[in-house]
Amino acid sequence: MKRFEQTPAVLRNLAFGLCLLACMPAWSQTDNTSSREPVPALVGVDSSTPTNTNDTAPSHSDDRMLTSPVVSGQAYPTSLGSGERSNYLRGGLSFTTAYTDNVLGTVNGTPVPDVSYSVFPTIALNETTSLMHTEFTYAPGFTFYQRVSARNEADQNASINFQYRLSPHVTFSAQDGFRKSSNVFNQSDVASSAGVSAGAQVANFSVIAPTADSLSNSGNVGFAYQFARNAMIGVSGTFSNLHYPNPAEVPGLYDSNTQAGSAFYSFRISKMHYVGAAYQYQRLVSYPTGGLAETQTHAAIFFYTVYPTTKFSISFFGGPQHSDTMLPPFPPLQPQSSETRAWAPAAGASLSWQGRLNSFSLSYAHIISGGGGLISAVKMDNASAAFRQQITKTLSGSLSGGYVQNDLLGRYVAGMNNGHSVSGTASLQQMVGEHWSVQLGYSRIHQDYSGVTVLALTPDTNREFVSVSYQFSRPLGR
Repeated sequence: MKRFEQTPAVLRNLAFGLCLLACMPAWSQTDNTSSREPVPALVGVDSSTPTNTNDTAPSHSDDRMLTSPVVSGQAYPTSLGSGERSNYLRGGLSFTTAYTDNVLGTVNGTPVPDVSYSVFPTIALNETTSLMHTEFTYAPGFTFYQRVSARNEADQNASINFQYRLSPHVTFSAQDGFRKSSNVFNQSDVASSAGVSAGAQVANFSVIAPTADSLSNSGNVGFAYQFARNAMIGVSGTFSNLHYPNPAEVPGLYDSNTQAGSAFYSFRISKMHYVGAAYQYQRLVSYPTGGLAETQTHAAIFFYTVYPTTKFSISFFGGPQHSDTMLPPFPPLQPQSSETRAWAPAAGASLSWQGRLNSFSLSYAHIISGGGGLISAVKMDNASAAFRQQITKTLSGSLSGGYVQNDLLGRYVAGMNNGHSVSGTASLQQMVGEHWSVQLGYSRIHQDYSGVTVLALTPDTNREFVSVSYQFSRPLGR
């Protein structure tokens, strides 16, 4: 019954986030930006982000602090400096056709290839004022398969990123992303699917089921308070949910959810150098057949971030992390529930650079995280990278990839479903006129999980795609 209880949880979390965002503008409508007191940067947003309607970043006081990517809860941006815009309404329509050599996964070792067709209308809003920054994207869609028509699906992709300056010293931020799909690649912009996060808490969606219905939702809410010229404190809460409506499509994978909270202190040594400390708590739950596996963690994290320029940052973090894992019975291997407690180091590093014609981000983290569909929480090693290049005025290219090693926690399951995932996507996008573009790309996934039935005999998936898109953009407030 637990796995069927996850759908309401996903919807409750999404509804809560939207209601919270809807209520925020009523909290403060006074523009205090004329104050001489220091004004903190929007959480997770570079202070050079334009707050007016032109493309030039406004001047800002050296008193304003940035929030380290380690604790901001946001992924690094992948947009190019020359392509940054604010205050616009954008819409469009994209059509994607793709060939996939392993759409189902199988228990007999014979992959099933198929061709899919996807249609995505898209609406996006980006609005920036002196107090508020809002980004919203919604891309519903329809996907059809030539051979496996039973997996035809209406897709949903939605995301929101919101920051609000409650006072010259206090900033609120919230992000949420929701996806309902039969294919993890189905997005209006395939190349945008890979995000690189610098955080010490990362939602684990690294175990990728073949073409199977799934719902995923992840979000973050935080407050930052700059109480002195060179000192800031903050709190945040995060959640993520993964739900498979039809478990028969994914034998060996299970529903999961995570909740986490953290508090941090950040001190600015100089204009470029920040140090800080954070306490982090996690509750990681998965729902294997016949029970519930739960892990709770506590961590003390110390971090250092340097900003050589406003578009370049390097971060490091590390500290001890304690886990307490409760597992249900797994007869005959484990006739009774069990508890395992352990200490482990948490550590990571990241880099982000945005140029006028290219951008690059890279991160590595060794942390305890949710299982992402596996039977329990995991000790995760996660390395990811993304690169985007403006080759000519109308031609751009992108590369992204990642490696994840998942080692299960728990005395009786350790090693049972351990494995790793390697993934990568390469694409080229050609603009044709002002509104039309064509995108070509290739994606590959290799997953080595001998204990996951749906992945064990067909670990590799290759996908080639072509996408044709029409987009229009209208400025706001002009």
